[in-house]
Order: sequence, then structure tokens, then C-alpha cells
Amino acid sequence: MVLSGMIKLQSARAFINRDWRKNMDFLELVKSRCTTRGFKNKAIEKNDLIHILSAGRVAPTACNRQPQRIIVVQQPDNIIKLQKAYKTFGAPCVLIVCQDKRNALIRPFDGKCSGDLDIGIICDHMMLAARELNIGSVMVGLFDPEIVRKDFDIPDYIEPTALLILGYPEKGFLNPERHDTERRPLTDTIMYEKYNEENK
Repeated sequence: MVLSGMIKLQSARAFINRDWRKNMDFLELVKSRCTTRGFKNKAIEKNDLIHILSAGRVAPTACNRQPQRIIVVQQPDNIIKLQKAYKTFGAPCVLIVCQDKRNALIRPFDGKCSGDLDIGIICDHMMLAARELNIGSVMVGLFDPEIVRKDFDIPDYIEPTALLILGYPEKGFLNPERHDTERRPLTDTIMYEKYNEENK
């Protein structure tokens, strides 16, 4: 039993630290992404940062409006400014992910703006690209946008929507198999053909 447990632990560690670029299975990559709230004092290499930003660039947006405007923050004094709006967990890089409201796509039936959806998709692409490179991330929405707007000279028509905090995890990545217990089963969240809560 002890030997079996050690083998499983070693297997999980190998899985977590594997090089995704050599043999990537998408669902395994998705499972391995986790929220990181503690980073090493290590800068992200320029090519890796460009790789992450490029993943956001190719993300789909409603009618291809591409509303994203992303401010890359790496200078220590600017990181300190951001900490007035939200904690940065010692990260060496924070992306202020904004949306340009001047050409927003609005759903005519109820006034729903597609910008928040677009930014969510863009951030998800970048988080997965980061994980592929063994770079951790946490996406934050509960920050003070007015502090960010003022300290980073953001005009009124640009809306700070999310902070994407990036860096190398101080304590590694979580076990991808955690989803077996931390996520609801499909039967709790999926319905077919119409909304039905009878079996929920």
C-alpha cells in the first residue's frame, strides 16, 4: 500500500511538471491549470511573455471586434501602484486587461455587452498558454478600477476589466486530479434540450 501510494505521488508530480510542448493533451493541460497566489522572485522571459500575449491575440471575440487593450506591468514601482487596487502575491508581471468601449458589440434584445465575455476568453487563452510554460496565473476581477485607471493614465473609454497576475509558483502547481472532488459532476450542471432541475 505504501509503495503504491509513493508511485501514485511520483506519477502525479511528473504529470504536474511535464513539458507540455512535447506531448500535449488539451484536457490534461486544462486540468493542470490552477490559481496561483504566491510567486517566486523570478522574471518571466521575454519570449515566454510574447507567447502568452500571442495566445490572447488569437482568442475569438464577438464579431472579431478585438476590444482588448492590455497593459503589461513589470517595473517594481508600477507593481507597487497596482497593490493599492489589489494584492499581487509577489508576482513579477501583471497584465491589466482592458476593453475599448468605443466599438462595443451590444446585444439589442437586452443591452448585454459582449466585452466582458471577450475579455474572459482572452484571459483563459493566456492562462493556458502560461501553464504550458510552467508559469502560474490568477485572474482577478475584484480590484478597484478607479485606482488602476488613475495610476496608469487609462482614458474614460477604456475599461479596466481584469488583472491577470503571472509568475513562477512559489509552491508548485496543484494536483490536476483535484477536480475529481472540487468540481461538480457533469450531471449537476449539464441539461439537454431544455432547462430542468428535477435531478439536481
